Amino acid sequence: MVSRAEAQPYRGGLSQWLSGRGHRLALNGFMVIVLAHWAEHLTQAYQIWVLGWPVPKSKGALGLAYPWLVTSEWLHYGYALVMLVGLWLLRGGFVGRARIWWMVAFAIQFWHHIEHLLLFIQAQTGTFFFGRAVPTSVLQLVFPRVELHLFYNTIVFLPMVVAVWLHMRPNRAEAQQATCACAGTRAPALSVA
Repeated sequence: MVSRAEAQPYRGGLSQWLSGRGHRLALNGFMVIVLAHWAEHLTQAYQIWVLGWPVPKSKGALGLAYPWLVTSEWLHYGYALVMLVGLWLLRGGFVGRARIWWMVAFAIQFWHHIEHLLLFIQAQTGTFFFGRAVPTSVLQLVFPRVELHLFYNTIVFLPMVVAVWLHMRPNRAEAQQATCACAGTRAPALSVA
């Protein structure tokens, strides 16, 4: 049975919706995007290390269909930005231990975004940093690009997984602080003025 508060039209802003009623839907949508991105990276890794393709030809599934998209920095920077914004917008629904892990993922993604911003600026201006002949990020000075971005995606993804795990299994104090119903507990009713 639907309670009277739940039957009322929603009158909060986007931030409140993302932290409350819409948190699970938005989180699921965000995780679909994250997993699709992982699939692309794993496909590229398979192409390189199992099929033995040279790195420039190993573009993942999307890159096979649209090579121009994958070789431009637009897609990479756009995804880094979507990740950063998604992590920021969804943070309000996380409390306690889950919030700490979610914000760890955000902090790492912030740096990952800076790295992609550097690559994007270089690609758009044709001015390459660090005396290189191609766009190069800071940590690419030490690590190859494919391995570096697999590493970045891993160290952003793992704290996200821990955050979601803890979010779905809150302790008693966290369940009382919850603003969403992701864990199967009913979120506090919003007052309708």
